[in-house]
Amino acid sequence: MNSAWKQRTGLLAAVLWWGSLTTVGFLVVPMLFAHLPTPADAGRMAAKLFAAQMWVSLACGLVVMMAARASTEGSPMGWADGALLFVFAGLLLALLVEFAVAPRIMARENLKVWHSVGSAMYFAQWVCAGVVMWKALRLSSRA
Repeated sequence: MNSAWKQRTGLLAAVLWWGSLTTVGFLVVPMLFAHLPTPADAGRMAAKLFAAQMWVSLACGLVVMMAARASTEGSPMGWADGALLFVFAGLLLALLVEFAVAPRIMARENLKVWHSVGSAMYFAQWVCAGVVMWKALRLSSRA
């Protein structure tokens, strides 16, 4: 696999990751709460969408990490060192939201606090994905 292909694949995965987080978190879920008959219905559907988003995040993050691996010549991609920290942080946040925060929200355990924590973590994941995308875009513009 050549370096240009890796760069394009990493860029595509980064854009998909950030775009899917943006679409689900800032467009689709608010529309659920605006248009479904009850907040409980919207919450159940939002939970399913966020679970699916977690899998998209994991897949995109793994593709970005594979694309950032050292090329066959042995030199790492220029953006990988700075971006990989954000990839790891974003993936950790996705897993924590899904497996630590979401169950507490679904159990309605201190709902206001856990919803705020989950929202902050989702936003932080969105920022991480945005940084990764930005670094990948800068790399592709230099190529």
